[in-house]
Amino acid sequence: MKATRGNVRWSVVAMLFFATTINYIDRQVLGLLKPTLEKEFEWTETGYSHIVMAFSGAYALGLLVFGWYIDKIGSKLGYIISIIVWSIAAMTHALVRTSLGFGAARAALGLGESGNFPAAIKAIAEWFPKRERALATGVFNSGANIGAVLAPPIVYALQRNFGWRSAFVWTGALGFLWLLWWWSKYEVPQKQRKLTSRNWNTLIAILTIRIYPKKQNGFPFWESGKHGHSSSVNS
Repeated sequence: MKATRGNVRWSVVAMLFFATTINYIDRQVLGLLKPTLEKEFEWTETGYSHIVMAFSGAYALGLLVFGWYIDKIGSKLGYIISIIVWSIAAMTHALVRTSLGFGAARAALGLGESGNFPAAIKAIAEWFPKRERALATGVFNSGANIGAVLAPPIVYALQRNFGWRSAFVWTGALGFLWLLWWWSKYEVPQKQRKLTSRNWNTLIAILTIRIYPKKQNGFPFWESGKHGHSSSVNS
């Protein structure tokens, strides 16, 4: 049985939820490992704050850059670029040997992770009518809290069994697993193969105008304007 439009769009929300969960797991790793790293690298509180500021500054700048860029290239490619950058940056933490190296890795992580919310919100706008966008946004955004809850047991288990560097490597690798899912399954509605022509017409109607059960003067209601008739538009 073919997937319905509703099933397809809620599967999109599931992808966005897990991406946001991974996003927050990756950003938590450094803070969770701080007691170990500050001893090994002899960080002062001031030195550590500079590393944190590198992330925050890059993240703020990245929101502006990714927001603009994702509008140009679309949600699918925008998310791909974002998660590749942040996953590589997360794994790179395991290779650095200096505080400056951590600052650079942290800045790259902030830049990459900043693409998560612009891309996710654009995907929601592409797939959901206005009346359901707040719910869909709330569902995927809950991944931030789930990520914050899952990060400590994951990171501490990896540190205890394989060393602190493995915590950066394996949590960073989660992004590439998610990327395979996104690459193979996500498309904007116009390209989604699982949508039948009827589902696609319904989705267009929901996203653009109020749905009326009957045709107007023999034409589908969303095309009636082309033939000299008007349709009610969502406010």
